[in-house]
Amino acid sequence: MLLSLKMSYKAAMGEDYKADCPPGNPAPTSNHGPDAAEAEEDFVDPWTVQTSSAKGIDYDKLIVRFGSSKIDKELINRIERATGQRPHRFLRRGIFFSHRDMNQVLDAYENKKPFYLYTGRGPSSEAMHVGHLIPFIFTKWLQDVFNVPLVIQMTDDEKYLWKDLTLDQAYGYAVENAKDIIACGFDINKTFIFSDLDYMGMSSGFYKNVVKIQKHVTFNQVKGIFGFTDSDSIGKISFPAIQAAPSFSNSFPQIFQDRTDIQCLIPCAIDQDPYFRMTRDVAPRIGYPKPALLHSTFFPALQGAQTKMSASDPNSSIFLTDTAKQIKTKVNKHAFSGGRDTIEEHRQFGGNCDVDVSFMYLTFFLEDDDKLEQIRKDYTSGAMLTGELKKVLIEVLQPLIAEHQARRKEVTDEIAKEFMTPRELSFDFQ
Repeated sequence: MLLSLKMSYKAAMGEDYKADCPPGNPAPTSNHGPDAAEAEEDFVDPWTVQTSSAKGIDYDKLIVRFGSSKIDKELINRIERATGQRPHRFLRRGIFFSHRDMNQVLDAYENKKPFYLYTGRGPSSEAMHVGHLIPFIFTKWLQDVFNVPLVIQMTDDEKYLWKDLTLDQAYGYAVENAKDIIACGFDINKTFIFSDLDYMGMSSGFYKNVVKIQKHVTFNQVKGIFGFTDSDSIGKISFPAIQAAPSFSNSFPQIFQDRTDIQCLIPCAIDQDPYFRMTRDVAPRIGYPKPALLHSTFFPALQGAQTKMSASDPNSSIFLTDTAKQIKTKVNKHAFSGGRDTIEEHRQFGGNCDVDVSFMYLTFFLEDDDKLEQIRKDYTSGAMLTGELKKVLIEVLQPLIAEHQARRKEVTDEIAKEFMTPRELSFDFQ
């Protein structure tokens, strides 16, 4: 009877009967169909990065949402002309993909006007993974090619406010993380690393700027930008001003004296952008230049772009303390693969580089463009198997981590202390 009713329904309406779908209404789309992932927006803020796509975050959408500008070929060529150096692989491959006012920084540089670099790290644990190095590897390159001073903020105060840590733990992590950052090869004569807990109390210039920023941002604004609620501590609510303050040169009187006109360039992951949207909004109102930004994509977790890297899960990433053997095991066992289920299928249909984490990691760390392109072609065509791709990655990561560990060993407490002492830096500003 039901069948005959369905048949007569189809004859009358010209379409199959669907439950819960009165005639004339489009069928309700189930939230598990192929388009469901599209519908779910990526979520990005300074504390959470979530995507439902195996390819990772849709960065073009993010540029539109955040209102930044794409780093195009033209800008990369301009950086090459200005520095006389081949652009870094992070620029060539779109790992640093978005910017604010980078052209302004290049205008200043070409006219022999000064600028300085500012980046940072939230020291939430002693364990840093390779993803944490991305902004620092790039910042080191910027420091070398532009020959400019750099300040690095360790937000131990932020981690104390957000995490279950004591003040001493947070400060201890800041110093330990600073050693890993120093091991990236920064020039001690041009680099100042500071802990907020330490520096805020001894620098009048820094605290004055924090207060100026605090005066010009309302509670309503930070609620809108950062999603704070009425139950968040007042420490959290006022913290964004502390991350904003290093964007202004007179926060560092020992480096820039009382000059307020030196522009700042901030290389960071794009989840930190809300802080600097706020900063750029405030800057003209307190008489300072707006900081410029270079945004990087996120480093994917080992188990796939939808999963999260976490210091508490050793298999979620490659840590800077991992041994060669651990790296090999992790990549072979846990790196999310874009390969097929069987060798036959893989040879026939090829692998998917868009979701394969080993290939993603190679785009970050393999310097040779031609070799990377060859791997992409071979893997996509099925000529290269997942095991072979993983082997290439292991051979790239093992020496990279071993060299980092060797440099890290040479960073003593004394060297860290020297980097973290407020002092003059050397640069050729007029």
